[in-house]
Amino acid sequence: MGIGEDHPLDNVVWAALTTEHAWLAIGDGRARHYPRDMAPFSAVAEPTARAYADLAAGLGSGIEARLFRPYEEPTPSGWETLSARPIIQMVAQEPRASCDSASIGPLGADDVPDMLALAEVTKPGPFQARTVLLGNYIGVRESVNGRLIAMAGERFRLPGYVELSAICVHPDARRSGLGRTLTLYLMQRAFERGETPFLHVFPGNSAAILYAQLGFRERARPWVIWRRPAPIVTSRGA
Repeated sequence: MGIGEDHPLDNVVWAALTTEHAWLAIGDGRARHYPRDMAPFSAVAEPTARAYADLAAGLGSGIEARLFRPYEEPTPSGWETLSARPIIQMVAQEPRASCDSASIGPLGADDVPDMLALAEVTKPGPFQARTVLLGNYIGVRESVNGRLIAMAGERFRLPGYVELSAICVHPDARRSGLGRTLTLYLMQRAFERGETPFLHVFPGNSAAILYAQLGFRERARPWVIWRRPAPIVTSRGA
């Protein structure tokens, strides 16, 4: 089923914030926001003036709304578009292999400083101080000094689906298979719960090849669009 057929993944942030993550949602009406220290994403139910008015009401001054939209929609009146990029949405069909989970451990609130440090080095996408509360996060530490060298976790969750996110490996530990191992582990746990794992990757990211090898298939190419209310211009008399 592709974009435009009213699939929940077509408007994934809205679907998450009005179902499984509704307890986290900020805003009402036709717009929702994640807490910015969890995930810097917002959503509108549809691209209407009413929905964008509700979106603006939940934004702080000068803060942009980061949206996942099914298409590159026109900029609404009273707004400005800061960035618009297509992204590949991949959905796993079935587990492709097992993984050795012996070195994998859970990550929680006490691990956040190490997780933030790893995210700063690897740039896996937005990762904030409370992102770890969105789902299950796992990682691998060096046996000698305990340094966190790889992690992965769950971000958007909606009925029947869970997004895998923040999959990253420290440059010192790359080509060791850790990214594959962590991804497979989370995939298997999702399927065991009756959920379908999915993820997002920008075109040109070589990680898409790994995900395809693990059983992920491109479903759609939505757009990640950053918008904010346009500044109000006032005229001065002579």
